[in-house]
Amino acid sequence: MDRILVTGGLGFIGSHTVVELQNEGFEVVVIDNLSNASISVLDGIESITGVRPLFEELDLRHKTEVISFFKRYSDLKGIIHFAASKAVGESVKIPLHYYENNLNTLVYTLKELSKIEHQNFIFSSSCTVYGQADQLPITEEASVKKALSPYGNTKQIGEEIIQDLCLVSDKFKAISLRYFNPIGAHPTAKIGELPLGVPQNLVPYITQTAIGKRDELSVFGGDYPTPDGTCIRDYIHVVDLAKAHVVALKRLLQSKNTNNYEFFNLGTGKGSSVLEVIESFERVSGNTLNYKIVDRRAGDVVSAFADTEKAKYILGWQTEQSLDDAMKAAWEWEKSL
Repeated sequence: MDRILVTGGLGFIGSHTVVELQNEGFEVVVIDNLSNASISVLDGIESITGVRPLFEELDLRHKTEVISFFKRYSDLKGIIHFAASKAVGESVKIPLHYYENNLNTLVYTLKELSKIEHQNFIFSSSCTVYGQADQLPITEEASVKKALSPYGNTKQIGEEIIQDLCLVSDKFKAISLRYFNPIGAHPTAKIGELPLGVPQNLVPYITQTAIGKRDELSVFGGDYPTPDGTCIRDYIHVVDLAKAHVVALKRLLQSKNTNNYEFFNLGTGKGSSVLEVIESFERVSGNTLNYKIVDRRAGDVVSAFADTEKAKYILGWQTEQSLDDAMKAAWEWEKSL
C-alpha cells in the first residue's frame, strides 16, 4: 500500500482529497497545524471511509519539525501539498503572513522530499497565477501576468520554485494543479468547508448567512463589466476537484508524465456570477438570502473561468457535478453543523 503525505489535509480541499485517496486504497499521512481546520475532521474522514488517516499536528514553518517528520516517514511515495493560507482579500491586508506561510512551508517540504527515494509532488496552485486574463476561457497557454494579490503571487513563486527544482533533479517529478473556485461538501455531509472565524470565501458566507450565523452577505462590487455587474468565477465541486488530485498523483506514480513538470487547469469550463451563485443557493435551499452589494474588494479579477480541454485529454478527468449540486451539498453540510 503506497503511503502518501497530504499537507493541510484537514482543510477543505485536503480533507476531501484524503477521502478519495483512501477510497482508492492509499495509506494517508496528514500534516496540519490546525490554524484553519478542526481536529474533528479526522472523525468525518473516518466515518466516510472506515479508515482513520495517520495524523501529525505539525507546523511546516518550523524547519526542525519538518526535518524530524521526514526522518520518521522516509517511505513516502508522494506528497500532495495543500498547506497554505488561501484568501485573496486577506492576503492584501497581511502580505508578510502569506509569504511566510505559503513559501517557507513549500521550501522546507521540498528540501526534505529531495532527500528521500520517491519524489512525486502535487502542488495546490490556483487560477490566480494568470492575473486578469486577456482571453476567456483561460487555457494553460495563457501568459502568467503580475499577480493581483500576495496570495496569487505566492502561487506564482511556488510554481517557479518547483520548476527550478525540476531543472536540476531527474528524480523530482511534479504537477501543479491550477484550480478555480472550489465549493460544496461531501455528499454525506460528514466533511465540508469549515473556516475558523469569519469566512473569507463566498459559499460558506452564503450558508452561514442563511442559517443565521451572519446578518448579511456583502457582494463585493456590482459595477463590473459583466452581465449582472458582479464578478464571474468558475465554481467547481470539491469532490470533483479531490478526484483530480488522485488522477494526477497516479500519473506520476505510474510514470505517465511526459515532463518532470506539468500543469493543468481544473474547473468546469463555465463561469457563474456571484448573483448566479446566490440564485442557485436560493433555488436548492428554498431560502431567500439577505445580501447587499458593496464596494469592490482589492485583488479581485473581473472574470475567470477555465478551458478544461488539457485536463480532459491528458488526465482523462472532467467534472461531473453542477453548481446546484455543489450548493445543495454546502447547504446540507451547514445544516449538519
